[in-house]
Amino acid sequence: MEPDQSDTNGPDEIPGLSHVEGQRARMVPVGSKPVTSREALARVSLAFPPGSLARILAGEGPKGAWPAIEEVARVAGILGAKDTGRLIPMCHPLGLDHVEIVFEPDADRDRVEIRCRAACEGKTGVEMEAMTGASLAALTVYDMTKAMGPGTRIEGLELLEKRGGRRGTWKRGDPGS
Repeated sequence: MEPDQSDTNGPDEIPGLSHVEGQRARMVPVGSKPVTSREALARVSLAFPPGSLARILAGEGPKGAWPAIEEVARVAGILGAKDTGRLIPMCHPLGLDHVEIVFEPDADRDRVEIRCRAACEGKTGVEMEAMTGASLAALTVYDMTKAMGPGTRIEGLELLEKRGGRRGTWKRGDPGS
């Protein structure tokens, strides 16, 4: 028997989870949805042990100076965003039009904030692509700096905003978010 391909939950489904039909996972059908401009921004932070980030920024990191670490992490984040549909089982593969990864190191606070913006013209949103890009960039910074000490933490992965689609614009901190 073929599973129902509608966008609504059936009587055996968990309310609000369109990726679950009865007891089976499914990829939500998006074929009938209109193509719209989609954009999402995600953020994640790395918290380094005291003094470690200043040493990394000064070029004392074991795998190169900060500019090299940043560029390797940027490429990893972009590749991660592009591969989201392969990495996360129910995500649709999207043809991304743009991925931007920005790093904001703050040696005084021993933190690096990473933001990833993803955009496309598509039938489904790019939130997962933005969060995957931010995550992979953070994991790459961690990998390239872990020899400074194992105490670095990756914290606070979150969606900051999304635009496009049926629900329009959403921003963290807006009423109802």
